[in-house]
Amino acid sequence: MAAGRLDPITLTGRLVRLEPLSPDHLDGLVEASEDGQMYDRWYTSIASPDDMAADVQHRLDLQASGFMLPFTTIRQSDGAVLGGTTFYDIQLDVPRVSIGYTWNRASAHGTGSNPESKLLLMTYAFETLGVECVRYETSWMNTQSQAAIERLGARRDGVLRADKRERTGALRDTVVYSVLAHEWPSVKNGLEHRLRHR
Repeated sequence: MAAGRLDPITLTGRLVRLEPLSPDHLDGLVEASEDGQMYDRWYTSIASPDDMAADVQHRLDLQASGFMLPFTTIRQSDGAVLGGTTFYDIQLDVPRVSIGYTWNRASAHGTGSNPESKLLLMTYAFETLGVECVRYETSWMNTQSQAAIERLGARRDGVLRADKRERTGALRDTVVYSVLAHEWPSVKNGLEHRLRHR
């Protein structure tokens, strides 16, 4: 089949816990988006506080269609909602998944929450689902996201010019990265090393 459906699952690390997205997370997601006004960056797709309920429902609709498995990122130390991430474009015939639609509250940047989230997701993708490829995509204008993806150990595959529309209506160039199954042991070691110092 061209696409597939992944069952919701909770992935637990030392710093963060990835829970299946739920309407119960709405208040925490609104609070997280207000931390640093993450929604006010035109090159991201983070919903504003007023639009967050619709965004949660949209992601749950995409989950029902089999396109996406969305998670809410929870800080282990105090249970605070940090943001969200997803598996999307689930292609079980390859098999391949993409990881993206990721954001964390501004005050959590640099704390290890993002690399641990990616470690949890990629471990599940490669070691449980048995995928051959995990893909990442970001806007050409989002240099912070590009740097973060490169620090994960993903390799840059190329740039898709005029790939889609930003929420402003501007055409977006999309930078594509990937990690392949044979690269995963080295990438995993690098992430675990980074996290040992958090």
